[in-house]
Amino acid sequence: MFHEIPPQMLAEMRRLEQIDRRDRGDGTPHLQRLRQVPPDTGRFLAVLAAGAPGGAVLEIGTSAGYSALWLSLACAATGRRLTTFEILPSKAALARQTFAAAGVDHLVDLVEGDAVGRLADAGPVGFCFLDAEKDRYAECYEAVVPLLVPGGLLVADNVESHREALQPVVDRAVADPRVDAVVVPIGKGELVCRRV
Repeated sequence: MFHEIPPQMLAEMRRLEQIDRRDRGDGTPHLQRLRQVPPDTGRFLAVLAAGAPGGAVLEIGTSAGYSALWLSLACAATGRRLTTFEILPSKAALARQTFAAAGVDHLVDLVEGDAVGRLADAGPVGFCFLDAEKDRYAECYEAVVPLLVPGGLLVADNVESHREALQPVVDRAVADPRVDAVVVPIGKGELVCRRV
């Protein structure tokens, strides 16, 4: 499924990877940078999302849409759609361009605005990827976990690279009787939670 990424999508992925590398090295202000996952994490997310149980596929924190491209591959394979939330209008505009250029508009619903107040509208959740501002992780975790179907997955990015800020969220997940949780040392560290 993921060994043959459509050429149009692959070209857009490569373009975003190049911009991300440039942003990280040239002093681009933090909020303007793409701050996307590396390719190995994208592939990991796609594999998990493709194997997730039925329910909505969500992403909190779209940025320019790189991880959403990987998740759209899983959606295409499973007959689902991705709903992705982005709070910054400038990033939402970039993501719309990304989805059009990659030819995945038919697989992705981009919601501009704060995700937390809108999550309940998504219905039961089979998979959610969380990659928002770190001070919002605890609130997002508490909003998503009750919506997960049995076996549903919540994956939170950056738990190793931002350990000091996110350790309370990891500790909460590990102690939470509603989920089984593990930190996977891929990319910047992924907290994977499975609803029991």
